[in-house]
Amino acid sequence: MLLPRIKGPRDLDPLSQEELTQLAAEIRSFLVDAVSKTGGHLGPNLGVVELTIALHRVFDSPKDKVLFDTGHQAYVHKLLTGRQDFGNLRSKGGLSGYPSRAESDHDVIENSHASTVLGWADGLAKANEVLGREDHHVAAVIGDGALTGGMAWEALNNIAAAKDRPLVIVVNDNERSYGPTIGGLANHLATLRTTDGYERFLARGKEILERTPVVGKPLFETLHGAKKGLKDFIAPQGMFEDLGLKYIGPIDGHDVEALESALQRAKRFSGPVIVHCLTQKGRGYEPAVQDEADRFHAVGVIHPDTGLPVSTDAASWTSVFADEMVKLGKEREDIVAITAAMLQPVGLKKFADAYPDRIFDVGIAEQHGATSAAGLATGGAHPVFAVYATFLNRAFDQVLMDVALHKCGVTFVLDRAGVTGTDGASHNGMWDMSIMQVVPGLRLAAPRDAEQLRAQLREAVEVKDAPTVVRYSKGVVGPAVPAVGRIGGMDVLRTPAPEVTRPDVLLVSVGALAPMCLEIADLLDKQGISTTVVDPRWVKPVDEALAPLAEGHRVVVTVEDNGRTGGVGAAVSQALRDAGVDVPLRDFGIPQRFLDHASRKEVMAEIGLTAPDIARQVTGLVAKLDGRYDSEPAAAVD
Repeated sequence: MLLPRIKGPRDLDPLSQEELTQLAAEIRSFLVDAVSKTGGHLGPNLGVVELTIALHRVFDSPKDKVLFDTGHQAYVHKLLTGRQDFGNLRSKGGLSGYPSRAESDHDVIENSHASTVLGWADGLAKANEVLGREDHHVAAVIGDGALTGGMAWEALNNIAAAKDRPLVIVVNDNERSYGPTIGGLANHLATLRTTDGYERFLARGKEILERTPVVGKPLFETLHGAKKGLKDFIAPQGMFEDLGLKYIGPIDGHDVEALESALQRAKRFSGPVIVHCLTQKGRGYEPAVQDEADRFHAVGVIHPDTGLPVSTDAASWTSVFADEMVKLGKEREDIVAITAAMLQPVGLKKFADAYPDRIFDVGIAEQHGATSAAGLATGGAHPVFAVYATFLNRAFDQVLMDVALHKCGVTFVLDRAGVTGTDGASHNGMWDMSIMQVVPGLRLAAPRDAEQLRAQLREAVEVKDAPTVVRYSKGVVGPAVPAVGRIGGMDVLRTPAPEVTRPDVLLVSVGALAPMCLEIADLLDKQGISTTVVDPRWVKPVDEALAPLAEGHRVVVTVEDNGRTGGVGAAVSQALRDAGVDVPLRDFGIPQRFLDHASRKEVMAEIGLTAPDIARQVTGLVAKLDGRYDSEPAAAVD
């Protein structure tokens, strides 16, 4: 076995080509066995085995910076940099599913939002130049999918402006393929184009021809045009070279020797170079290769031999949304859907199958998606833009200035809101209810169960003069939580005993935390504390009936799976102040810090967002009001 002997990248140096082939096979076997037990990003990592080996043989990490866009394809990188204990991958105390600076000096970018790597690479290359580190190199790996993001092209525009600043950009293209002859010829031409002598020859030839009377300049332009036309015919490099970037490729991304040759040439070149690698997502694992949807991009726990899930989950929030969207599409021809390269994960595949002319995949371009939605709404359609909650952050300016300012009827559906857990800090959907609070006119719904998701989605798409947001959690949708009454637009989930004239606590429950809030009320009841539990349904704007209701209670408590700063609790507090209601308020939510990867349950326990933790603090608050305590207990969620 070769893999256990690899403790760091330099252990790859003495291996022969035959041994590298063996190592690649061992890595694929390891990944299938390990990830099938824990779940994770399997397909992307199976596709970059040889590419990662070649990168670490050519570049000297961590002195050289090897960067991965999004980072879900960094498992092989972890294995080659001494991290081979995948037993607790994505679990508390185990390896992160993305690069992590806490794990290794070889990891640079922890942010797992796509299309950012070229901006990072540009900055690192500039730092090398400014500080005179001529022996330091930067290699940035970006997928063809991530190149659909606007940030990538903003970075390319800046990178290309510095013709003599070394930087290697590896395009991991797993969607297109080229025949061996075309690839080999393109590789040969690339060798010439990235040779300094060739560049000097071209410059000298241009100088001589341009000095030649009458025919010189036209002849040079003709020859240059013919050369470029031939290159564009052979490989899709024209747009890169038009930017001023040297292009090598396409390269077989599963041929270590060819990859090393290309990367070495790129490393030696004195400016920015694109190395175009063709890879196969899921390579070496037949169930992944046969998966037409996404080649096992991300899997749960599966049987390693078959690739089938070990268990089948009950209905998820995403599946409830998916089915309701199909019904809405049938009822209303103006309903259209938008996704940012995540058709299947956000539940729009069924809609796309039913209404293929009314689905728009904008690529990894949330900003464009939001502005395009404004255009669709202005044109008479009602767009539903389904996106992970954490990714809507990227389109804030467009939501504010394009959608809201123009009073466009656009519905944003936020999947995986709140604590998501195993994907770590960048994937927790803990920012949306704070960010969206500042958008004038926007209305935000947080359904507590499947029935409310269906109802509130329908209410959202009826709004024609403002943006609406419907947000829900990751995973299995819980049991129905029936209302026992209605006050204003709020559902009452629990009332105190009839003989209670002024209840102790008004508990404002946000979204999927309703079952936990009812549990809190039960715990308080055992302490003799009477509680009213309400679900606002629409948390922005704050319901006008809330302030008068709060005035009839001794204390108000809000519970949300969003950051506490600027969240629903803050909005309720402001509404009470504006209404002149002087009632103590305690807000419970996610503390404003980046949360390590762990299960949702573990994260919630760590931050004190559990029924016993909250009930204990509320009991202390009521006791203080009663004069039973001299001081209030410290808040566990801070």
